[in-house]
Amino acid sequence: MERKRLIGVRLNTRENTESKEVDPMKGRYFFSVFLVLLAWHVERPCAAEDAGPDMPPPEVVDSMNHFALDLYSRLAGQSQENLFLSPASVSTALAMTYAGARENTATQMAEVLHLPEDNVHEGFGAMVRYQNQWGDQQDLVLSMANALWAQQDYSFLPEFTGLLDTHYGAGLRLVDFSRDTETARRTINSWVEEQTKEKIQDLIPRGILSGNTRLVLTNAIYFFGNWQQPFDAAKTAPLPFTTAAGRQVKTPTMHQEARFLYAEDATAQCLEMGYEGGDMAMTILLPRQTDRLAELEERLDASALQQWTDRLRPQRVRVFLPKFSSTAQFQLKTVLSAMGMTDAFTTPPADFSGMDGTRELFVQEVVHKAFVDVSEEGTEAAAATGVVVGVRSAPRPTPEFRADRPFVFLIRDTRSGAILFIGRLTEPAPAP
Repeated sequence: MERKRLIGVRLNTRENTESKEVDPMKGRYFFSVFLVLLAWHVERPCAAEDAGPDMPPPEVVDSMNHFALDLYSRLAGQSQENLFLSPASVSTALAMTYAGARENTATQMAEVLHLPEDNVHEGFGAMVRYQNQWGDQQDLVLSMANALWAQQDYSFLPEFTGLLDTHYGAGLRLVDFSRDTETARRTINSWVEEQTKEKIQDLIPRGILSGNTRLVLTNAIYFFGNWQQPFDAAKTAPLPFTTAAGRQVKTPTMHQEARFLYAEDATAQCLEMGYEGGDMAMTILLPRQTDRLAELEERLDASALQQWTDRLRPQRVRVFLPKFSSTAQFQLKTVLSAMGMTDAFTTPPADFSGMDGTRELFVQEVVHKAFVDVSEEGTEAAAATGVVVGVRSAPRPTPEFRADRPFVFLIRDTRSGAILFIGRLTEPAPAP
């Protein structure tokens, strides 16, 4: 499965004018955040390496996870549709934006993002390096890239651009939004396509950028992993799935019985399936009843997720999981404003003077796009992990994890605990 994500921020400034009639948008230079997420694709067997990267600071992981579940909760309440996003990408792009925020704008962003009190950018920089240290392995690819796209004749403070270059690896790239907006748009989109291996194309559509744009911040994350316990494609078959709307559809469903991390209670089941080559895993939360997904989502915060993962234990599980792919795109300005980040989107009162020394810049929009694809493919080497010492107590029946109803899924780094991706499946595609 493959995953990628891109975030960009576009800025506008507000100029003083003596004119009696003023175009409300004239002289304002926008700052928009663009997020692209390309999910994982599970396939092709290969060997893993034992060495792993240094851990990111736990306070940054906590910050990202709290924001991840806050944002997911807001988006999940808007509809019953399939949902997929990369909150890690959103928080990284907004952390870069926060580097230029001052006064109440910075206070609001820190509260919404749950930022630690000290060493914010050092911590996020460590997270970027942690993700990139996995490298481009055959069985696991995890990487993050950042870039700044600035108006070529507009002055940004060297302290701001230097900080993002040092901690986020976000080099400054000059384009001409003012006189050649379309070329600037194509240049940024080409970078997005390259970082996402051409999975995300035309991220920034026509009409988003303007001659008033002064800065676009972009973040891309990509994940590729092989299942430790691959599914046998010969066992995949059309099976019924009851959607959130109560309709029943037959969808291609994978099946295997193997040893996984598993927990359950009276309301839900939790299954964690690992990927080869590192500490990445998919964690699935499945309510016992079809119409109880909303209740599970309402209770799903950082504490609840920690309780579930703390209870996971290895045991044999009979798993039925739909094959699925999902694409989602969001404009997050309204959601982030509702979460408390209001000042950033209007001028006044937006204060991004840490970027250019003025109070002319404000965020116009935050756009996020994500893609995920889940399939059977993995590696045979994972079979070795299925040989485990049996439980000491009396044997119990093998539990069945039958995902034939809406569920929540996360892609986590189990070593640091960071949530990289989160989504839900409420209506899979019917079998052909």
